[in-house]
Amino acid sequence: MESHKTSMRFSKKLYPLTICNYLLPLLLTLILSKESDAQHIDTIIKKDVYTSYYSYAMKSPLYVMYYLYQGGGDCSRKKLTFKSEYKSAVNKDYIKSGYDRGHLVNAEDFAFDCEKEKCTFSYYNCMAQHPTLNRGSWKSWETTIRKESQFNILKIYTGAIYGISTIGNGVRVPEFCWKVVYNTKTKLITHILLFKNDETEAVQRVTLSQLKNLLHYPIEFNAE
Repeated sequence: MESHKTSMRFSKKLYPLTICNYLLPLLLTLILSKESDAQHIDTIIKKDVYTSYYSYAMKSPLYVMYYLYQGGGDCSRKKLTFKSEYKSAVNKDYIKSGYDRGHLVNAEDFAFDCEKEKCTFSYYNCMAQHPTLNRGSWKSWETTIRKESQFNILKIYTGAIYGISTIGNGVRVPEFCWKVVYNTKTKLITHILLFKNDETEAVQRVTLSQLKNLLHYPIEFNAE
């Protein structure tokens, strides 16, 4: 059941939702990307604090899922670096690429436990994000959701809609990133957010059915 109110305005760098400036470019991207190769889950990796639904073709997760309660803490991430995994991206893929190593599961969410925070620094939990998005509206929403976790256990899905652009040795770049957040007590959705992975930082609320129609891959959302 969707509890949020659908908005047709961006909450950052406000733009109206129209076929011309938003949905049409996205649909064209999806068509081209599907012709290139279908995005599908090749393996499911269960880490200490999250589950990654990973694509070898994208060299990135399609999405991750995790629970968060009273996120935040004092652990430092200064000495932490991303760990390469089986058939994952590697550090040199990102060097001089113009993209950040974007966490799907935010490191600060688990800064109350330094080992758990370290677990988020894996390329199984990384996507190529535009620096303006990663350090702007994406970070702002991570902070907002972490604050909401102080009062309720949240179930969070975070994922990407990949285009045809690549960095490094074939690491796909998302055209869009997304988040779905459930309150596990009420079983209701609190946020469904779609972010443009570019310098605009644009983010829009959508319905669950709208999001699922945009994804290349099947996914069943639930609050359990």
